[in-house]
Amino acid sequence: MPVAKIGIVTGASSGIGRHSAIALSKDGWHLVLTARRLDQLKETALLCPNETLILAGDITDEPFIKGVFEVALSHFGRLDLLFNNAGITPKTAPIDELSLDAFQTVINVNLTGSFLAAREAIKIFKAQSPQGGRIINNGSLSAHVPRPNTSPYACSKHAIAGLTKCIALEGRPFGITCTQLDIGNAKTDIVDKHLMVGALQPNGSILAEPTMDVEQVARTVVHIASMPPDVAMLKVNIMAAGAPYVGRG
Repeated sequence: MPVAKIGIVTGASSGIGRHSAIALSKDGWHLVLTARRLDQLKETALLCPNETLILAGDITDEPFIKGVFEVALSHFGRLDLLFNNAGITPKTAPIDELSLDAFQTVINVNLTGSFLAAREAIKIFKAQSPQGGRIINNGSLSAHVPRPNTSPYACSKHAIAGLTKCIALEGRPFGITCTQLDIGNAKTDIVDKHLMVGALQPNGSILAEPTMDVEQVARTVVHIASMPPDVAMLKVNIMAAGAPYVGRG
C-alpha cells in the first residue's frame, strides 16, 4: 500500500487555497488546513475526500504556526508539502497616502507569515527520514509588474521571490525544493470584487481584465506537488491568456 502524502495548506478557507486543498485531497493527499475563519475551513474540509485536519488562527502568530506543524507531525508522522497560500490584498492607495500600519499589515501577512510557515516546514523536512519536501509559495504577477497604487502588495510579492530562491538554495542539500507560483487573475471572490468595475492601468484607464477558472490553478498546484523529489520547478506563471502582463499592455 503506498505511503500517504502529507501536506499543509495555509489560507485554505476560500479561493485558491480551498480549491487547491480539494484538488490535492482528490489526488490522494492527507492535509492540515489553516486559515482565520473556522466555519469556512470546515466547509473546505467537508469537500476533501481524504483525511483533513483543520486549525483556525493567524498566519502571523508565531506560536500558532509552530503548533500547526507540531500537530501535522504528531498526527501524520512526516510532512511532504507546504502550500504557502495565505495572503491579503489591501485597498489601493498612493504611497504618499499610506499609513505605516497599512503597509506593515500586508508585509506581515504576505511575507512574514510565509517565512514562519516555511521555517517550520524546513525544520521537519531536514529532521525526517527520508529527508526532503516541497514548498510552493503563492506569488503574483505583481512580483514582476505592479499595478498602480499597490506598493504594499507588490513589495510583499517581490519579497516572496527572494524567499523562494533562498529556500531553494539552502534546501538543496536536504532534498528541499521551492516554487514561486505567480498567478494572474484566477476567478475567485476576491478577484471578482477587485475587477468588477475594472482595474486601474498605468496609463490611467480602467480595464476589465480577463480572468481564468481557479481550478486551473488548483491543477497546477497538484502537478507541482506531485513531481518527484529530484525535480525542481523554481518559478511558474499561470494567468488568464489576455492578462495585461506580456509586453506593453
